[in-house]
Amino acid sequence: MSRAPQAPDSQRLFVGGSWVEPDGGHYEVVDPATEEVVGWAPEASREQVHAAAAAAREAFGPWSRVPAAERAAILARTADHIRRHLVPYAELAQAESGATTGTARAMQVGVGAARFQRYSRVEPVEKPIAPQINEAGPFGRAAVMGALAVRHPVGVVTCITSYNNPWANPAGKIAPALAMGNTVVVKPAPQDPLSVYRMAEALEAAGVPPGVVNVVSGSGAEPGEAAVDSPDVDMVSFTGSTAVGQRIAEVCGRGMKRQLMELGGKGAAIVFDDADLDAAVAGIATTFTFYSGQICTAPTRVIAQRGVYDRLVTQLAAYASRLPVGDPREAGTVVGPVISAAHRDRVESYVELGRKEGARVVTGGQRPPYERGFYVAPTVLADCTPDMRVVREEIFGPVVVVLPFDDEDEAVALADDSDYGLIDYVWSGDVARAFRVARSLRAGGVGVNTVGRNMEAPFGGFKKSGVGRDVGSYALHAYSETQAIVWPG
Repeated sequence: MSRAPQAPDSQRLFVGGSWVEPDGGHYEVVDPATEEVVGWAPEASREQVHAAAAAAREAFGPWSRVPAAERAAILARTADHIRRHLVPYAELAQAESGATTGTARAMQVGVGAARFQRYSRVEPVEKPIAPQINEAGPFGRAAVMGALAVRHPVGVVTCITSYNNPWANPAGKIAPALAMGNTVVVKPAPQDPLSVYRMAEALEAAGVPPGVVNVVSGSGAEPGEAAVDSPDVDMVSFTGSTAVGQRIAEVCGRGMKRQLMELGGKGAAIVFDDADLDAAVAGIATTFTFYSGQICTAPTRVIAQRGVYDRLVTQLAAYASRLPVGDPREAGTVVGPVISAAHRDRVESYVELGRKEGARVVTGGQRPPYERGFYVAPTVLADCTPDMRVVREEIFGPVVVVLPFDDEDEAVALADDSDYGLIDYVWSGDVARAFRVARSLRAGGVGVNTVGRNMEAPFGGFKKSGVGRDVGSYALHAYSETQAIVWPG
C-alpha cells in the first residue's frame, strides 16, 4: 500500500488568533489504511481550552457587530482558499480518515468548501409578524400591535465534530455559526484532527479576526469536557454517539446552554413488493458501505415485504460482495478501512453476536486478508428478528440486517421500533403509499425511492438521534436566538 502524506509534526493549537504550543505535548494520528503515523496532534490542557473559550467570548462582541456582508465575504474567501488547496487537503483527510480518494476530494473537502460558500449568502434576520388587534384591558387601550421577529447570535459556540468527515462536519457547524455572528471553539474528533487545523488556516488566511475561531484537540475526553463546561460557552453543537450526547446534555442542562446534537442512527429501509428492486438494492448497498458504513444516515435495517424478501437478500448480498475492499488510494476501491483497530474489533464483535443471536450471514462476516489496515468486509445478516441487538443497536460499520414484514402497518411498526429516528427510507412503486408511509415514520428525514439528500432541507433526528435541526437556512436558525419587538401601530 502507498505511503501517507506527512502533516507537520509540530501541529499547534489555534487560540485567540495565535498558534500555541500544547501543554500536554502531542499524540499520534494514525492512517487507518496503512497503520502508519500521519502526524502528531496537540494535546490541549483544560486551562488552554478555557482560554480558547475566553478568547471567543472577548471576540464575540466585535464580531457580532461586523456587518453580515463582511462576515459573508470572509466565508467566501475561505471557500476559495479551500478549493485552491483541495488536493493536499484531501490527501491529508484521506490519510487521517481512511476515505477513498473520491470521497476525500468530493464529499469531505469539496463539501466543506461548499458549506462555507453556502453561508456566504446573506439572509434576512428580521421577519415581520402580521399585526394583531388588541382590545382594551388592564395593559392599555385598544390598539393594533405590530411585531417583528429578529434573530441574534447565541454567543460562543462549542463545536465538537465527528471523525467520519473532518471537513464537511466541522464546516457545517463553523460556517453558519460565523455567518450569524457567533464565535466558536472547535474540538475535532481525536482520530483525524489535523484537517480541522488546515480549516483554521484557511479561515485565518481569509481574514477571520483573532478569537473568532479557536481549535483545540486531544486524545482523551478532557478537552471536550472543558469545551462544554466552560462558563464562557453559550451553546454546544455536537455530532457523535447518543451516549456522549446524553452526557453533554446533562452539563448543558445545568447551565441552560443551547444545544444542537446530531447523534446515532439505525435507519430503516422499507422495501415493498412493488418496488424497483434493482434501484432499492443499489441505493441500500452503496449507502450502508459508504465510508465503510461509518455514517449515521445509512439504511442499516432493511425491512422487506415477504414477496420480495428472498430476492432482495440474494441481490443485496451479491451487490455487497462485488464491492472492492482495500487501499483507499487505489482507483478501484469502494470500501476502505474503518477508523481504528478498536472500531474494527467492535464491528466484528457485532457480526459474531448476530451469529449467536440466530442471524444468517449471507455475505461478509470475515476480515479481508490484508496484513495492515483496519478493514471489514461488507456484511449482510438475514433472517433477523426485532429483538436482536444487531437490529436494535448502532454498529457504525458496513453491516446491514434484513427483516421481513407482511403489511404496511407492520412495516411502520418495525421501522419505528427503535431508539433512533434520524433518516429512514421507503421504496415502493405506489408513490401515494410511499408518501403515506413516510409521513407515518418517526424519523427526522425520509427518502422516498432515493438515498439522496436535499442540502436545503432540515436535518436532524427524532428520539435519541438528536436535538434541533440544521443544514440550509435551518442551521442559521439553530445558531441564533429569536427576539420579538412589539409596538402599537
